Amino acid sequence: MNDRDPVESLADIRHEFGEHGGVNMSVEASTTFTVMDPETIPEIFEGGKGPDQGGCYLYGRHYNPTVYNLGRQLAAIEGSEAAYCTSSGMGAIAAAILQVCKTGDHIVASTAIYGGTYALLHDFLPSRANITTSLVDINDADAVTAAVTSRTRVIFAESFSNPTLRVADVPALARIAHGHGAKLIIDNTFSPLLMAPLDWGADVVVHSITKFISGASDIIAGAVCAEEKFIGGLMDVQTGPLMLLGPTMDPKVAFEINTRLPHLSLRMAEHGRRAGAIARELDALGLEVVYPGLPQHPDHELAVHLCREGYGFGGVLGLDVGSEDTANRLMERLQNGYRFGYMAVSLGYFDTLMSCSGSSTSSELTDADKAAAGIPPGYIRISVGYTGSLEQRLDQLRGALAEVGLS
Repeated sequence: MNDRDPVESLADIRHEFGEHGGVNMSVEASTTFTVMDPETIPEIFEGGKGPDQGGCYLYGRHYNPTVYNLGRQLAAIEGSEAAYCTSSGMGAIAAAILQVCKTGDHIVASTAIYGGTYALLHDFLPSRANITTSLVDINDADAVTAAVTSRTRVIFAESFSNPTLRVADVPALARIAHGHGAKLIIDNTFSPLLMAPLDWGADVVVHSITKFISGASDIIAGAVCAEEKFIGGLMDVQTGPLMLLGPTMDPKVAFEINTRLPHLSLRMAEHGRRAGAIARELDALGLEVVYPGLPQHPDHELAVHLCREGYGFGGVLGLDVGSEDTANRLMERLQNGYRFGYMAVSLGYFDTLMSCSGSSTSSELTDADKAAAGIPPGYIRISVGYTGSLEQRLDQLRGALAEVGLS
């Protein structure tokens, strides 16, 4: 287990009071910033001065004080030297990869990843930038090693894979990556606070803040957490992917997210508690449930080793009911008959969200790649919320399962 407490790390950050002493930080809505000395502007453009070098701010697409402060908080949670936030999780992933890879470079990535990430690696980057990707079983160290070439610059994985919930062996992947001069990028969207990949050897952590960190399914946002040099490179005025491609976070969004971080630990603990209880109920009914907290999960011991105590094993579980038709009938009953949750993509919401992965969030994958990733047609991804009582939700679940003949 990892002993670093991210909640204490977050509390140790100097509180950013509002401009007039408010307990919340102010929102800096300016797109451009005044300098007092004309010589400062070229120094900022040359990278010699900025908020990290005792200088000042330049332009909202470069650094914004409100977004910058939110990045410091995300860095404290992940244990990185620095972080900066983006307008989406995909913006964070794409920027982090393009900061490392140039045309002709190669990536080794997990077969089981979010469909949007798959499309970026499998389709977009090869056709637009000649950056290729080999998709492998990320839990097979020999397969990962065999896929590495002299042009490999990145090994990419998700801490808990979407949607199959395999747990990445981050220390092993870090050894492979660093042994070949590559960087390990981990998408930690499913497990903020639960796992700290940088503490286990990862070089870069990315997040879709849209999910658990925001928690209300009302904001699209992302983050990149890494060394100061890496984050500074993202913002370079000549070559920085964040600066030049422009996935800029709005400062008003940064303020909204800032107000939700203090209760992230409480939310993650409750998501995990309820997901664990529902997984155990499904398992007791003899159903094919996938959850890292169950002893029979193939990565259970690894999850115990890598995850912190107090948060369970995440707020997402999988349920394979055999066919897409059965999955659809069950989700329809859960939503419309019992008000258990909603049929909707995304996750990390305070209410339960359900989707049939193969025909939704993983639909970008080819049939062969779905099979390689272990995504059967009847696989339901369930992001467990915390509204209502747990007993109420369990009763609703039992009723819907009985109606469709699964119990």
